[in-house]
Amino acid sequence: MGPWGVDVRGNGAAVNGVDLREALGVCDRDPVGSVLAASRIESALADGGDRAGSSLWGFRRDGRLDAVCWAGANLVPVCAEGDVEAVDAFARAALRQGRRSSSIVGPAWAVLALWDRLEPSWGTAREVRPDQPSLVLDGPPLVEPDPDVRAARPDEIGIVLPACVHMFVEEVGYSPVEGGSTAYESRVRALIAEQRSFVRVGTGERGPHVVFKAELGAVTRRVAQVQGVWVTPSLRGRGLAAPGMAAVTELARLRFAPSVSLYVNSYNERALATYRRVGFRQVGTYATVLF
Repeated sequence: MGPWGVDVRGNGAAVNGVDLREALGVCDRDPVGSVLAASRIESALADGGDRAGSSLWGFRRDGRLDAVCWAGANLVPVCAEGDVEAVDAFARAALRQGRRSSSIVGPAWAVLALWDRLEPSWGTAREVRPDQPSLVLDGPPLVEPDPDVRAARPDEIGIVLPACVHMFVEEVGYSPVEGGSTAYESRVRALIAEQRSFVRVGTGERGPHVVFKAELGAVTRRVAQVQGVWVTPSLRGRGLAAPGMAAVTELARLRFAPSVSLYVNSYNERALATYRRVGFRQVGTYATVLF
C-alpha cells in the first residue's frame, strides 16, 4: 500500500493534456457505459479544442491510452473491468487534487473500486448506490408514444423548473435551489434551449403544469442518456410513464443519437418494469457515490 492507503501495484500515473479524439476512442469501447464522460469530451471538441486540460485524466500503458477519467462536477472513470492499474492511477490523482466533485458515477466496477481507494481519505459518502441497472433502447419503442409529450419551450421555465426541483428532492433528498443557488436553474434553462427537455403539460384549475417530464442529461453522437424522469405525484399509477418514455425515446433517436440509455436504482422495481415494457434492455450496471 502507498500513501493515503492507495494500492500502488500499478506504476503508471494519470496524466493531463489528453488528446480528445484519442480519449473518445477509449469511450467508444463502451458507448453506453462511457456516455457521461464522452458527452463532455465531445463538447470540448465542439468548442474547438483538441486536448483536454486538468478536467480529463488519462492512463497510458505501453504508450497507448487505455483509460480516462473525467474530473469535473462529477468524477467519471472509464476503464476496462479489472484494470486495477488505471483505477490506482486515478485514485492517486484524485487524492492529490482533493475532493471537488459532487459524485462519482459510471460503470459500477470502476466507481466502487475507485471509491474503495478514496474513502479512507475523503470520508463517509452521503449515499452509495452500488447497483443501478444500465439500460438501452436502440430501436422503436414497444408501446405507443404519448403524442402530447414534446420538447419544452423557453417560455415554460416557470412550470418546468418546479417539476425538476421536485424530482431532484425526491431522488437526492435536498433542494438544488436552496440557499438561492441559480446553477440548477441555469442547467434547466440550457437543456430547454437545446431541446433536451421533454414534457407533457396538463391544464386545470391551477393552470398549466407539468405532469410528465424527462431530460437528456448526456448526449453523444452515439448515445443519448435520459435522466430526471418524473410524473406528478397525483397522477402516478395512471399509465403516463411508459407512453411518455416511448415518446422521449422516439424524439431522442430522431434528433440526437441512434441509442437511448438510462440507469435506475435496482430497488426501483416499478420504474424498471416500466422501462422494460417500453423496450429497454440491460447492458451493464452503474454505481453512484454521492457527497
